[in-house]
Amino acid sequence: MAQDLRNLFNEDPKDQHVKMSEGHDARFLKKLEEELPKKKSSHRFSFLNIAASVVVLLGLTFGAVQFFGTPDDVVEPIEVVQTKNDIKSMGEVVPDLKKVEDYYLASINLELSKVQLTPENKELFDGYVLRLKELNDEYDKLTIELNANGPNEETLDALIDNLKFRLNLVMRLKEKLKEFNDDSFKEVNI
Repeated sequence: MAQDLRNLFNEDPKDQHVKMSEGHDARFLKKLEEELPKKKSSHRFSFLNIAASVVVLLGLTFGAVQFFGTPDDVVEPIEVVQTKNDIKSMGEVVPDLKKVEDYYLASINLELSKVQLTPENKELFDGYVLRLKELNDEYDKLTIELNANGPNEETLDALIDNLKFRLNLVMRLKEKLKEFNDDSFKEVNI
């Protein structure tokens, strides 16, 4: 008994006006409001959103100041005050080079501490130590010049080159001692 809905609407008089009961609209809106969830205005979440925004803004500001702040390339003038017994090292006169000086000096001392001195290699070791002493004396003269004249590119380059030479000399000493020990070991086994 299925009927085609199109036919049913076509047969129905179009000018028939259905009247709704009194107060139907008000009851419908009341039921609709009861069924739909109400928007809760939460002050707690809005406060957290504001606080998070402030934290992000402060973080971005701090990062911008660090990135775009005072340039590191600007070298402030350094006043060198020297007494007879008060000779400052390169790292004390130019703080930016302290890490370089400390690195080389620590590496030199570490490599020297690893050297195994025996009566057979003592003569070879003494020759290298004599050369290291000469380089160390030269470094002391350059340090005095640095204190007297203030930091300049030539003196600083000479100081750094001196440290490099000393480290290379210690590394060559270790290689020669290793070759010496290998040759001695081969002679004993032959």
